[in-house]
Amino acid sequence: MIRTPLHFIFFTLIISFLSFFLISTAYSKHQYEEYGFYAFGKYEIKGSNNYYKFNSDLIQDKDVIKEIKNKKKTRLVSYLLFEDNKIKIDEHDLPQIIKGNKGLLPSHSMGKSLVSYVTGYAICEGYIDNINVKLDDWSTVKGTLYEGQKLIDLLNMRAGDQKIIGERNFNSDNGIQDRTGKRSKNVNVYPIKDIMKLDILQTTKKSKPIYNYNALATNTIMNYTIFKVGDDYQKLLNKVFKEDAKIKNSVFFSKTISYLSDEEGEFGRYSFYADRYDYLRIAKAIMDNWNNDTCVGKYLKTIYEQRINKNKKSYDGDRSGQFDVAMYTKKYGGQFHFNIIGLSKRKILGMSGLGGQNIVIDFEKERIIVVNARDRHYNWKKIVLKKLRQK
Repeated sequence: MIRTPLHFIFFTLIISFLSFFLISTAYSKHQYEEYGFYAFGKYEIKGSNNYYKFNSDLIQDKDVIKEIKNKKKTRLVSYLLFEDNKIKIDEHDLPQIIKGNKGLLPSHSMGKSLVSYVTGYAICEGYIDNINVKLDDWSTVKGTLYEGQKLIDLLNMRAGDQKIIGERNFNSDNGIQDRTGKRSKNVNVYPIKDIMKLDILQTTKKSKPIYNYNALATNTIMNYTIFKVGDDYQKLLNKVFKEDAKIKNSVFFSKTISYLSDEEGEFGRYSFYADRYDYLRIAKAIMDNWNNDTCVGKYLKTIYEQRINKNKKSYDGDRSGQFDVAMYTKKYGGQFHFNIIGLSKRKILGMSGLGGQNIVIDFEKERIIVVNARDRHYNWKKIVLKKLRQK
């Protein structure tokens, strides 16, 4: 049984209802933020007094402006293009609900990539030996199909967990399955230790290791890092985001326990929040690490070298014919999307989240595009892919 305190259930239901009401009444035909921001505890990383200050040389891009102005249809709320060490395109029209929350925008599954990025720092700081370590020293996964697995296989979403979770068989990345095949538990809202104690995790054997995109693999990575780093986890987060990325405002990873609880432990969830410029600061730090061949840069290059084929049947977009970087890339490595169709010879890293959140980094052109949206109805090929193809 999963432990769920009554105050947590009550509070979560209230927040979930309010979040659904506020958002779905205005945007009933579109995707919405799945988790109430104020319902769960958080790992907060406060902004730096020495935050990175961008230079700008702005141009008016008619394609981006058109998509922003038509946001009732496109759902695009923010667009940033950074190249030549300057912001070149800067357009936004944030909804009031975002403005009222200090401009914080949900990452959705872009947070999976940021979990990997933090893991790279944990390796470079000596808390984890390398990407090939086995999860055999962590009691939380004992008896499950994740016990003894290599970290790289979880990073590459090939942990052999497709019988119980994942998009390959269940059209969901976060629903753990019961024996009837019905979605039974959302792994993003329960502590990892409780999830791992479920009978299905204790009795299901590892399957053939193939690409199977799912949330449990990421949350397992995040909480393994928390376990290995121990009391220094906040220090590590500060190193990643405050010291190196030089964020201006607070950013957050969510926890899987109520904000009313002050417990410490393995409560990590990949859901991440930042404002539009801090997403760009983080992306620039990733680019700088790669191009300067730092230890973290070498980690990124290693997972790039060990990327695997997605082996999807189609790269024609989602059910509505909409695209983003996840749907237009053929390879996956270390929680990042690689090998954009038509640009596979270029070293381009992609992060993707529900509702059309995208960060795309072209290391060779030193070009970054950050997109925040309420849904994936904008013309991705025109405002992202077309820009990447420019010389």
